[in-house]
Amino acid sequence: MKYIKLGSTGIDVSRICLGCMSYGSSTRGSHDWALEEAESRPFIQQALDAGINFFDTANVYSLGASEEVLGRAIKDMANRDEVVIATKVAGQMKPGPNGGGLSRKAIMSELDNSLRRLDMDYVDLYQIHRWDPATPIEETLEALHDVVKSGKVRYIGASSMWAWQFTKALMLADQNGWTRFATMQNHYNLLNREEEREMMPVCEDQGIGVIPWSPMARGMLTRTWGERTNRTETDAFGSTLYDTSASDELIVDAVGLVAKGQGIARAQVALAWMLQKSFVTSPIVGATKPKHLDDAIAALDIDLSDDEVTMIESPYTPHSVVGFR
Repeated sequence: MKYIKLGSTGIDVSRICLGCMSYGSSTRGSHDWALEEAESRPFIQQALDAGINFFDTANVYSLGASEEVLGRAIKDMANRDEVVIATKVAGQMKPGPNGGGLSRKAIMSELDNSLRRLDMDYVDLYQIHRWDPATPIEETLEALHDVVKSGKVRYIGASSMWAWQFTKALMLADQNGWTRFATMQNHYNLLNREEEREMMPVCEDQGIGVIPWSPMARGMLTRTWGERTNRTETDAFGSTLYDTSASDELIVDAVGLVAKGQGIARAQVALAWMLQKSFVTSPIVGATKPKHLDDAIAALDIDLSDDEVTMIESPYTPHSVVGFR
């Protein structure tokens, strides 16, 4: 395993982050494709055995079940101080007023709930899952600063939003002496590279660690064009992310050609491409089969030539920005 500093912080994280959205419960929340605990634990163990020390979840994943599964696994399998645990806040966790969002009330309550489910005293990285237009960003930032100072959170991060929003948050944190965001978890892969226009340059300039979600484009980059899976059929949010344009098909075909030429899996090509980007810290990879993690780890040692990069990048055409909600 290879390790890298998380943005401008002093903490070291593995260059692969295990995303835990697929672990939890198929009956709690909207992730009916999620694995149950007994099925999930082997993947967490596989990641630990491979040297992965970075794990990402969220309170809304299986309505808290993902945090519970991850917390129990870490307690049984790892030394807490040797792993980096990230979770998120913002999503609706209960019906009615104050059931979600980024108010001071929500942040304080949901952090305690996450810590209880994880059975941990602190989280290493606490991220706002999305921008909350109904709450002043100043209220959110001050609350996040307070949970860091309380010792319950080590670092804070943000997820998909407009670059101007992220820049405003960084500026306000600096002006008020609040803890600034250390990371950006955004939507980025070969089929949607819109973040290269503004967000990635901001992150490079500001020393922000970039931990992209959906690096495999919900699996579309790992299989032949048009091939469907159970998650493809049931992932409502995922179905909103990709418009299956002609350029997407050309990119998927190009990934297949490069993979065939190197004698490796398509997933290795797609992830190796991302890992070669100077602004990417640690892509968040989901795994529901052992080969998913095997391919992710193998990608760390793959070099793509300039010609191969051109082959898979050149068909790209502008896309709508998606994933902010």
